[in-house]
Amino acid sequence: MASAERPYVICHMTSSVDGRIKVRRWKTLDADSHYERVHGELQGDAWMCGRVTMQGYADSADPLPEPVRDDGVPVPRTDHVARRDAPGYAVALDARGRLDWGARNAIEGDHVVVVLTESVPDPHLRALRAGGQSYLFAGERTVDFALAAAKLRTLFGIERLLVEGGGLINGSMLKAGIIDELSLLLVPAVDGLTGTPAVFDFAGEEADTMGSRRKLDLTACERLSDGVVWLRYRITPVEPPAAG
Repeated sequence: MASAERPYVICHMTSSVDGRIKVRRWKTLDADSHYERVHGELQGDAWMCGRVTMQGYADSADPLPEPVRDDGVPVPRTDHVARRDAPGYAVALDARGRLDWGARNAIEGDHVVVVLTESVPDPHLRALRAGGQSYLFAGERTVDFALAAAKLRTLFGIERLLVEGGGLINGSMLKAGIIDELSLLLVPAVDGLTGTPAVFDFAGEEADTMGSRRKLDLTACERLSDGVVWLRYRITPVEPPAAG
């Protein structure tokens, strides 16, 4: 359950019946036909995606009107809030600062907030400031998802966050214990290819599985058109049995 320290987090995904998420290669149906509508019904204050998904938005950005001046002064690793009164927020996970946002500081009205690590170089931070994007730091070299979620609540007042990442992002957040609900659009397609990303992915041994550490309770099940089923689950942690 969410607390005053972080938003309520919903993982919103589309998958085949075998749990895979590469929707673009399923040719027997429009796998995205319900996704955006349900996204709206979930009423998030913000939505979060990883670098690969956000690359398309960054690629379509207008360049900055003039080059960013490098004055040689180190940029402090402190969070930068360019706007805190936006109607919504688009949160981009970009640990190493690879996305060039140029002059784009909003996606369909949602203000861009970039989650970085402290390993990002100074020129990238200067470019984000010049482009009007907000950014926050969560970790030294890898993203600390719990810290990122807490800062989204503290800095921007985000109370309801939709996570729409790849399997690794979703899996990392599930392991961190900060996903409260799963919204899953299950479509009538079979992917079947070994190694294809799934709704939740993370490296580890059998002992690391979340199958014994997270309990999913079905809270809603709705049949949509084209054979799609919308499932909603409440996710709660399960304490592992005591040793011995």
